Amino acid sequence: MFTTSAPPAPANAKLFEHVSIFRGRTARQCFAFHAAPGAFSRLTPPPILVQVHHDRLENLVGGDVEFTLWMGPIPVRWHAQHMPGINDTSFVDFQVKGPVAYWYHEHMITDVPGGVELRDRIQIAHKPGLAGLLTRLMFDGLPLRFLFLYRHLRTRFGMVKIPST
Repeated sequence: MFTTSAPPAPANAKLFEHVSIFRGRTARQCFAFHAAPGAFSRLTPPPILVQVHHDRLENLVGGDVEFTLWMGPIPVRWHAQHMPGINDTSFVDFQVKGPVAYWYHEHMITDVPGGVELRDRIQIAHKPGLAGLLTRLMFDGLPLRFLFLYRHLRTRFGMVKIPST
């Protein structure tokens, strides 16, 4: 399934942001790190494992991917769509089908004086009932903060291997 726009955020969607500045790096390097084969797995903290079922990504700004996040013995199935972001070094992924009621994730990568800013902005809404309780425990608050702290640290160290352009 390939669509060109995400559904609008529901009224109960929460906003989460994590921002890092990487000195001595460029937006192109940061984007290249995210576009490199295996980046999704590298950006997923242990003990979570990623199992990709269908990867129809043309690049970071087009296509879709179906995958399972294994949270220990618990499988969490997702279908995510990618589309362009705010500039040519940014991209968006949003949930087509998955564990939460709504997920819209902007990866905003911009050059700033002396380096690059990586801003992850997520709008998330949970399903009602037990399913929503479980996703609040896995994808909200402290677990979400830990996930993006890990991702930004992996990005910081991973960009060292990306040549400057």
